[in-house]
Amino acid sequence: MGVGGKFWDLLRPYATQQGFDFLRDKRVAVDLSFWIVQHETALKGFAVKPHLRLTFFRTINLFSKFGAYPVFVVDGTPSPLKSQARISRFFRCSGIDTSSLPVIKEGVSVERNKQFCEWVRECVELLKLLGIPVLKAKGEAEALCAQLNYEGYVDACITPDSDAFLFGAKCVIKGIKPNSREPFECYHMSDIEAGLGLKRKHLIAMSLLIGNDFDSGGVLGIGVEKALRIVRVFSEDEILERLQDIGKGLKFEVNGGIKSVDDGEESCPEIKRRLPHCSCCGHPEFRCECSFCFKDRDLKEQKKTENWWIKVCDKIALWPEFPNRKIIELYLSDSFTEDGSSMSWGAPDTGMLVDFLVFNLHWDPSYVRKMLLPMLSTTYLRERPTNNTDKPLLYDQYEFHSIKCIKTRYGHQSFVVRWRKPISTSRFTHGEPEESIVWEEDLVEDEESVDLLDGLHEPQVQDANGDCFLLTDECIGLVQSAFPDETEHFLQEKKMRESKKKTVSEEAATPSRSTTPGVQKSIKDFYRSAKAASTQSTDPGMSSKASTSAEKKRRATSSSSSLPKSVRRRLLFG
Repeated sequence: MGVGGKFWDLLRPYATQQGFDFLRDKRVAVDLSFWIVQHETALKGFAVKPHLRLTFFRTINLFSKFGAYPVFVVDGTPSPLKSQARISRFFRCSGIDTSSLPVIKEGVSVERNKQFCEWVRECVELLKLLGIPVLKAKGEAEALCAQLNYEGYVDACITPDSDAFLFGAKCVIKGIKPNSREPFECYHMSDIEAGLGLKRKHLIAMSLLIGNDFDSGGVLGIGVEKALRIVRVFSEDEILERLQDIGKGLKFEVNGGIKSVDDGEESCPEIKRRLPHCSCCGHPEFRCECSFCFKDRDLKEQKKTENWWIKVCDKIALWPEFPNRKIIELYLSDSFTEDGSSMSWGAPDTGMLVDFLVFNLHWDPSYVRKMLLPMLSTTYLRERPTNNTDKPLLYDQYEFHSIKCIKTRYGHQSFVVRWRKPISTSRFTHGEPEESIVWEEDLVEDEESVDLLDGLHEPQVQDANGDCFLLTDECIGLVQSAFPDETEHFLQEKKMRESKKKTVSEEAATPSRSTTPGVQKSIKDFYRSAKAASTQSTDPGMSSKASTSAEKKRRATSSSSSLPKSVRRRLLFG
């Protein structure tokens, strides 16, 4: 949930649209609970254990396609404050009075249902087999994500909970769509501060007024716009203390100072009666701009603002125990788990992954190995520049062979790489790539067929001359760093093919010219008249007069041939 009301709508104008390459080589903290809930909501009844299926696909997409280093965070024991808010929300939706509900004691919390906990356990087991670090928060997962981002252990958080900003997050990604060309929304705290003038404590104050995960109600009658107007009155250093004073019954003037609740005197002098000095035309839109009228309007506006401020302060003062100091301390805390420096990424345990997915999702083992290939190839390409050896890619069977072409999918370009596995062991070599490469045109995928299930583009298999080739989509930068010579060779060949193709196209579009160099044909050579053509068809020895007579006779014959027989007979015989 996060902050109540339309809080995301307030922040949306300050979001930046980012594409595939934004997360390249960056560490990101992912709120796993949201993924599980989202998967179950979208695919319930459609697939076997959808939480495992989409966690597997989306993790590999995040690792290989986006090039990120994900670390997953799971919820710990919920805070008693959240447990109380969850119970109140449930009974409120059921139409039951929540005033008589018992207060949950400190240290006692309401756990999630057993089914959800089992889904989390299975996803954590899958992620550990993939070699992805998983951290357990002390309380809220988004709080730990924000702490890791604030302390610099990760570059961004992937969570839909807007209260990540309240916990200290600097960069929040609301959601990603791996199989879509649409950019995702990225929110930087620096942009929010520059656009709205709000800092972390201002956002905490707004959450206290409009509601949050630990107090779903907030102050009755105060929405996002009113809360924004209230918190802008004070600086970040004093906003929380001033809210506490208002909760005790003190009223602050808009321009500063403290007023007692019992002080009911008007802050503005009495507005004098206007003298008849203006035009008496009676026009309803007449607006006098003299100094007296301008001051009169300014005093009225000030009085209106003061009345609004008094009503708001009265609403806040009537709310019991406002603001809740425990909620403020929870948002400002920085002890949600152990040190983030313990994060480490390992290699996938392929054998155990095959057994795990075959047992839980009933997939074929060969399909599991094929779907793991993008993650394994990405790991291989990342490690090769620092460990430049002839280490095979997978199972000591596949080696880099060549770059087939450049593919564009969802507006993102990547290399299609051939990985070779010799069928005959005697023919397996670790030498240079073969020169007899079949160069192909750039491949453009169908961008309309969007996979809503976040599935992977399945690697293709090809057999050629006794060798087995696997084709995977790889980041251009990773391939260029791992195999600079092969990449340069491919780009040069591609440039030569494009130049040759351009030359052929230009020659086909250019009209044929005279074979004699330096001689330009006349325009009559291209556009000959019908008279000249008919003249050339006659006998060259015939005089011009005879040729003209023959031409007239031919035209008369051709024109009369289209007439009816009776008409032609009358013309011939009179």
